Amino acid sequence: MKGVIHTFTIILTALLVVGCSSRDFSDLDQFMNEKRARPGGIIAPIPTFKAYEAFAYSATRLRSPFDRPIEVREITQLQAISAIKPDETRAKEFLEQYTFDSLSMVGTIDRGNNSWALVRDPQGGIHRVQVGNYLGRNHGKIVELAETYLAVVEIVTDGTSDGWVERPRTIELSGL
Repeated sequence: MKGVIHTFTIILTALLVVGCSSRDFSDLDQFMNEKRARPGGIIAPIPTFKAYEAFAYSATRLRSPFDRPIEVREITQLQAISAIKPDETRAKEFLEQYTFDSLSMVGTIDRGNNSWALVRDPQGGIHRVQVGNYLGRNHGKIVELAETYLAVVEIVTDGTSDGWVERPRTIELSGL
């Protein structure tokens, strides 16, 4: 019985395929002839592009827009002081053995009326400092303490034998 049904299905499928096929492609030929009889279209030209102009960035020597600006009043006050000289008799503090750039501010502590900044040294030690403490190798004295930065004034040589100038610097809070 199963073989009969299978044979019947094959014969029925073959009859359907033969019955639906036709050798008449006249409708397709007519469609193609209509399309070929139409006039050809105009293809738009490829758009022209402007040549690349290289940009020369000329502000490389200017202050970064992300650094805290130094007020002109502060600079003129610092330059007006003529008797600038580091105190060589003062006892050195622990953070003065490190370069200024190797130190980083990692936080602040406020307790009562006292505020401290937390400074990390290159070995990973955390130190508590406040206004008046020294750090860095250039006699850097902390003059201002805020939540996001430490303002330091360093005393550096001006290139002459006995000439010194003050240089303002900041240590920004790490992770901002």
